[in-house]
Amino acid sequence: MSTGQVGRETFDEVMVPNYNPQAIVPVRGEGSRLWDQEGREYIDFAGGIAVNALGHCHPALVEALETQGRKLWHLSNVYTNEPALKLAQQLTQKTFAERVFFANSGAEANEAAFKLARKYGHDHHGEGKFEIISFEQSFHGRTLFTVTVGGQLKYRQGFEPVPGGVTHVPYNDIGALKKAISERTCAVVMEPIQGEGGVIPADPLFAQQVRQLCDDHQALLIYDEIQTGAGRTGHLYEYMAMGVTPDILTSAKGLGCGFPIGAMLTRADIAESFGFGAHGSTFGGNPLGCAVAGRALELISDPQLLVGVGERHDQLVEGLRQINSRQRIFREIRGKGLLIGAELVESWHGQAGQFLAAAREQGVLLLMAGPNVLRFTPSLIMPQGDISEGLAKLETAIGRIKASE
Repeated sequence: MSTGQVGRETFDEVMVPNYNPQAIVPVRGEGSRLWDQEGREYIDFAGGIAVNALGHCHPALVEALETQGRKLWHLSNVYTNEPALKLAQQLTQKTFAERVFFANSGAEANEAAFKLARKYGHDHHGEGKFEIISFEQSFHGRTLFTVTVGGQLKYRQGFEPVPGGVTHVPYNDIGALKKAISERTCAVVMEPIQGEGGVIPADPLFAQQVRQLCDDHQALLIYDEIQTGAGRTGHLYEYMAMGVTPDILTSAKGLGCGFPIGAMLTRADIAESFGFGAHGSTFGGNPLGCAVAGRALELISDPQLLVGVGERHDQLVEGLRQINSRQRIFREIRGKGLLIGAELVESWHGQAGQFLAAAREQGVLLLMAGPNVLRFTPSLIMPQGDISEGLAKLETAIGRIKASE
């Protein structure tokens, strides 16, 4: 096989088939636009699944990467490094947290959070305090532990036996949580807005009651803000808008704006349970990733940028509503900031993938959140003209699907 020319078909020849990529290969990105191998241009409403928070190849991030790349790439955690220390300072100054652990991904950040919660429970309450309660339809990663904590059976099937001591209850159902939580519970973990589960926001009262139940049962509250964090909802982290402060928070995706990095944030007293040797990561705190994330965090923290997220939300949601007034295709449009889900009407349930393919043919890229929901997670600074153009292309795609019924 030649190693020169590669295309979508090469994936099927050389890659493990756990993904089914779209029938194009993007080769260049700038802002909110992508170009494929054939030179076709696309408007990007997907944003790398809420990762490219500042679009593709943002000049300030390219500069941060190039500058650090000429200085220092890797040390391992035998040493610390300046970009990691500076990023940890930024995160502790801007959030409730006092201590930070760096990893390479959201799954690794969650793995650390769940391990820390169990270790803290063991250290302070003994061996019997180990249970983690999560919510149905949640998603927390693909490691064996995180896929077990996640509330979607399809991601666990075939990998059994999975770790024990994990309980799932319905989201936004405080009664179910009250029945499940006990002296065995070391932590409750939740997404402020369930992303992969269909873009389902937490009810504000429910979020407050979860916090109180954790306090009543001496359990830690873990917020998975991997998808909602880094400005995605119009706040630096969504807990800030909810009036609820977690004990542990995980962040990734938009934190590095495309450079792989994850972080677990917590208080100093909880962090003590991760003493020397308790957990680790060879590449966690990598100078390249931390340099990029540090610059990204500076930009995303700008109050004007966060206000702009709300403005773009309004434009995108209003545009989807106008499309729906003509096409009658969406049952509900929900979400916050630039994490938006448009649930298809029941007659089109299970067909979200068809809309992604049709949209791609019209030059617009979007996502699914399950088979019934179109998901939009574009750049937080997407030009408003691109939003309008992308919505027009989407409506053309919807019209063609409906015409082919």
